[in-house]
Amino acid sequence: MLGKLKITLCACALAASFAVSAEEAVPDPFAALRAKAPAAAQQGQSAPQAQGAAAAAAPVPVVIPEAPSFDAQSWVLMDYYSGRVITEHNKDEKIWPASLTKMMTAYVIGMELKAGRLHMEDSVTIPESAWSKNYSDSSKMFIEVGKTIKVGDLLRGIIIQSGNDACVAMAIHLAGTEEGFVSVMNSYARRLGLKNTHFSNVHGLFDENNYSTAYDMALLGRAVIRDVPNEYPLYSQKEFTFNGIKQTNRNRLLWDKTLQVDGIKTGHLSQVGYNLVTSAVKDGMRLVAAVIGAKSDKERAADNRALLLYGFNYFELYTPVEGGKALLSRRVRLGDHDEVGLGLLNSLALLIPRGSQPRIKVGYRLKSSEFTAPLKKGTVLGSLEVSLDDRVLSSAPLVALSEIGEGGFFSRTLDKIIMFFTGSDSESATDTEEE
Repeated sequence: MLGKLKITLCACALAASFAVSAEEAVPDPFAALRAKAPAAAQQGQSAPQAQGAAAAAAPVPVVIPEAPSFDAQSWVLMDYYSGRVITEHNKDEKIWPASLTKMMTAYVIGMELKAGRLHMEDSVTIPESAWSKNYSDSSKMFIEVGKTIKVGDLLRGIIIQSGNDACVAMAIHLAGTEEGFVSVMNSYARRLGLKNTHFSNVHGLFDENNYSTAYDMALLGRAVIRDVPNEYPLYSQKEFTFNGIKQTNRNRLLWDKTLQVDGIKTGHLSQVGYNLVTSAVKDGMRLVAAVIGAKSDKERAADNRALLLYGFNYFELYTPVEGGKALLSRRVRLGDHDEVGLGLLNSLALLIPRGSQPRIKVGYRLKSSEFTAPLKKGTVLGSLEVSLDDRVLSSAPLVALSEIGEGGFFSRTLDKIIMFFTGSDSESATDTEEE
C-alpha cells in the first residue's frame, strides 16, 4: 500500500511539474544534452556519423602511384619543356630505332626548309636507288624511277606513310648520296645531345650501326616539335594518298579521343619489336613518351597511352619563379646606380608531382656579394635552383635585370676607397640562400 502511495505521489509531482500556464516557457528536457554537445551541433550542423569524418575538411593528400610498367625493352616519359625524365626503364640501353630513324631524316629536311634552302614546291626527280621496287618487303610510298615529285609530297610520304623510298629520294636530292645525307644526320645528332645514337641509313632498316636509345629518341621527338614547328603538324595527319594509294598513319593514338596526341612516329623491326614515340598536350603541359620493343602494334600504343596518362594525372605544371621580376638586389660599386635587381629572363615552369608544392624550395648562389659596374642587362650574376625533397629539379641563370653604367668621377673614387679598405673582391665572394 505504501509503495502504491509513493508511486502515486511521484506521478502527481511529475504531472505538477509540467502543469504550467500557457504564458510560461515550456521546459526543454534536452537542454542538458545540448549543453554538452559540440558547438557545431548547437548551430544546427550534423554531427559526424562516421569515424574520421571530422577530418573531412582537411586537404586530402595526393598519393602518387608507382609508374606503369610494360612488357617492352625500354621506355621514357619526358617533360617537353624542361627535358626532365618523369619515369623510365632502361632509357640508355642500346636499341635499334627502326623507322623512328625517319624522325631525324625528316628533321634534316625540315631544317633545310626552315633555312630557305629547300621549298615544299620544289621538284625532285626520283633516282633508281629510290625506286619503290627496291623496298618490296617494307613500307613505301610507291614512287617510280624518273618521275618528278614535289618535296611536300615526299615529306608526307616519309612522315605519314613511313616510306623508305621517299627517304632515299630526298637524301640524294639534298646530299647527292645517301651516305652524305647520313653524315648530316649524325652531325645533328651530336648537336642535339643524342649521345648514344648513330645513324647508318635514312630509313631505319636493320643495321647494327643504326642504333639509339629510348631516351635519345624522346630527345629527338622533342627537337622535332621545338625546332621544325611548320613540319610537326604533318605527324598528326591520319592518312595520305599518293599515286592512287591511300595509306593510314600507324600511330593509333591519333584516334584516341581521351588524349590530345598530335604525333609523332612509329617503327617496327622483327629483330626489335614495335616502337613508338608520341607527344600530347593538356592543361599547358606537353609530354613526350617513347616505348621500344613492345610485343605488338596494339601494345606499343597502349603502353604510350599509359605513360601519357600517368604524367597528366599525377603531375602538374608549376611556376615557382616568374621571369622579369627582381627576386633580390645587390650592391653595385663604381656605377651610376647603387643596386642591381637580379632575376630570371624567362619564367621557370616545372612539372612536379601533384600536391608537392609545399615541399618546393628555391635557392640561389651568386658569383659575388656585390658587383662592379658597368653591367649589361642580362649579365649572368649567379644561378637559381629549384629543389623538391633536396633533389634539384631545375636550375637557371640569375641575371642583371637592368643596365648599370659607370658612375661619376667622385662616386667612383669613393667606391674605390671603400673597396680598398674593406677588401671587397667581386670575383671571390659567394652568396647562397634558400627559401
